[in-house]
Amino acid sequence: MARPKILVFQHVPYEPLGTLDPLLKDAGFRIRYVNFGRDPTQRPRLDRYAAVIVLGGPMNSDQIDTYPHLATEVDIIREAVDRDMSVLGICLGAQLLAKALGGSVARNPDREIGWYDVELTEDGKSDPVLSTFASSQEVFQWHEDGITLPPGCVHLASSPASRVQAFRHGEHAYGLQFHLEVNQSLIERWLTVPANQPILEAERGNVVPDEIRSQTPSRIAALEDLSRATFSRWVDRFEIGPRRRRLPSR
Repeated sequence: MARPKILVFQHVPYEPLGTLDPLLKDAGFRIRYVNFGRDPTQRPRLDRYAAVIVLGGPMNSDQIDTYPHLATEVDIIREAVDRDMSVLGICLGAQLLAKALGGSVARNPDREIGWYDVELTEDGKSDPVLSTFASSQEVFQWHEDGITLPPGCVHLASSPASRVQAFRHGEHAYGLQFHLEVNQSLIERWLTVPANQPILEAERGNVVPDEIRSQTPSRIAALEDLSRATFSRWVDRFEIGPRRRRLPSR
């Protein structure tokens, strides 16, 4: 029997699956990356895939004129949701999922870069995936945009700077503004990659890279444990093969 496949949308080489990669492989999944940074004209089909993961990126979800593949991604995400596939959007991916579901994305007053707490909502505390979190949970962040909760979605987590930090649509689609997938080397890569230097320069005084470096060794193990626990629950909710659709009530 062929192993189930997962479709992964990647935007830049320095935002990969991170700790999700070994977890998915150990669970027996095959991973197909769609690298829109290399070939923005791609339009992958969803047939034969068990799930779609949409990773982060430095672009704004509204920059369709510069990055026309963002519109393609929104269309494919909407199709995946209509098929009741498992979908996971991380940072930019969460913003694209929100747009596919009728929500909106706009610049927050403040960027969140570094270690921040998110607070679970009451729905988040009972969510089958995010209930791995403490009520107030420290996670790693790197974003400047905020999400308006799409209609019909469940609000799972928030922070003072970004009200919608996590949300769920239906049973199988999740959007996370924060980065559970990072490890220490990936954080260091983000702090040093040339593409991120203008942001760090603009946030000089508000974001101090050396402080993030000094904080990370004592915090990263707990985040990696949380990542394994949370993403394992997301994977456990996959229903491989066609899902039974509920008939409308009469």
